[in-house]
Amino acid sequence: MSQPNKTKDTVEVSVASERAEAVGGVLIAFFAALMAISQMINGELEEEMMIAHNKVVNYSGWYQSKSIKESLKEGELDYLQALLESGIVLENNKDGIKEKIDGIKNKIKKYAAEKKEILIGSANIPKEKWAQDLDGEMGKIIGIKEWETLTEEYDNATKKFDMGMLFFQISIVLGAVCIIVHDNPKLQKTFIFLMVAFGIIGILMSSYGYSLAP
Repeated sequence: MSQPNKTKDTVEVSVASERAEAVGGVLIAFFAALMAISQMINGELEEEMMIAHNKVVNYSGWYQSKSIKESLKEGELDYLQALLESGIVLENNKDGIKEKIDGIKNKIKKYAAEKKEILIGSANIPKEKWAQDLDGEMGKIIGIKEWETLTEEYDNATKKFDMGMLFFQISIVLGAVCIIVHDNPKLQKTFIFLMVAFGIIGILMSSYGYSLAP
């Protein structure tokens, strides 16, 4: 009587093992598809992050060039004012010097306004105070601080996607182990449970990363 029972147990183990392998295979395909989608979205976010980073570098250089021009004009202003105060300038030349000083002061104000717009962006400045155009259009400047914020947001989002893909990879590995351990249904169930758990964490991390993206 022991032989038929043994055969029955073997059949039950085989059926349970096949079922676990089938479930594991489906889950592997499911989480692999999600990982591929996450990789695609993450790649796009990384590209946008690089664009934002390059804008920070370019706009910082633009800002520095305005600062240099402003500093040169301030030096010129100090020189002309010192010249007037020294009494060296003849009386009939003073009006011309004063007119030049006024022009330089206006230039300095203009550079200061342009620097401010480049730093914080046109959207954060009243329309009447826009000073810097972009390709001939006013009010189009996205400031350095705005680009820096975008870079940080993209960076945070991509980090969450990287974590999500890591959990997807672990989930897929656990699924592969589940298929390999075909003679132990209980162990297979444990691996399926772990696979689903890591896969869900991967979904949550990727979803969180997507929500953080600008």
